[in-house]
Amino acid sequence: MSAKHPIIAVTGSSGAGTTTTSEAFRKMFNMMNINASWLEGDSFHRYTRPEMDVEIRKAKEQGRHISYFGPEANDFPQLEKFFRQYGDDGSGQFRRYLHTFDEAVPYNQMPGSFTPWQKLPENTDVLFYEGLHGGVVDGEVNAAEHVDLLIGMVPIVNLEWIQKIVRDTRDRGHSREAVMESIVRSMDDYLNYITPQFSRTHINFQRVPTVDTSNPFSAKGIPSLDESFVVIRFRGIENVDFPYLLSMIQGSFMSRHNTLVVPGGKMSFAMELIVRPLIQQLIDTGKVG
Repeated sequence: MSAKHPIIAVTGSSGAGTTTTSEAFRKMFNMMNINASWLEGDSFHRYTRPEMDVEIRKAKEQGRHISYFGPEANDFPQLEKFFRQYGDDGSGQFRRYLHTFDEAVPYNQMPGSFTPWQKLPENTDVLFYEGLHGGVVDGEVNAAEHVDLLIGMVPIVNLEWIQKIVRDTRDRGHSREAVMESIVRSMDDYLNYITPQFSRTHINFQRVPTVDTSNPFSAKGIPSLDESFVVIRFRGIENVDFPYLLSMIQGSFMSRHNTLVVPGGKMSFAMELIVRPLIQQLIDTGKVG
């Protein structure tokens, strides 16, 4: 971790809501006049979509699984190297994975391809990462140790699957059957590389619906924020002013000594109250807590 070049990472599974959370951080950075570099975790996928389709077929023929959650389809050492380099001198190279036609058209490319590698802007105040593996640890690879503020977006799994199914069918043009198959195929990697990250995070935001999500594969829509609570767990952050948060967030309560529960509709407000002082502290001192 580096006081001079801090790294903030929001990590979560596919469909967890990390992209939406990124917009909240973008607004906070603008309000705080912070110049941030932005990094999408999909930059470190190994394969384009057609290449991944080939790898999936090969794996299936060999009686094994491959998914975007695991190391076979991602370059974890390169991600750690990127975090280390940014922490050392504020530099690095990134690219984008283009999921949709709308994303691909400005680059005159097809969905499922990568943009060329390019340098990060110079003299930024902070690196903001959003993706699947901001807190990944795999053997000698430890990306998490380079992150100064690690935040998990963790809706309960049925809600996560609903959000993924709706997003991938509506926005990315996949069939419902293909999305369901990808969920099943990814399960081993989900257990080994996604969920362990949430024991390393400084803060987890876990959305819990108050409506029936028993069969996520039959859902036609995503439960709204107002139809849920958000469980916010803190780890390794000292001096959290829980009385202040409880007084500011109507309907909130403490479920454990390190866990605040807020109405779903208050999630963005709670996130700003909690995270904005930590960002300022990170910029000023290079550490949180």
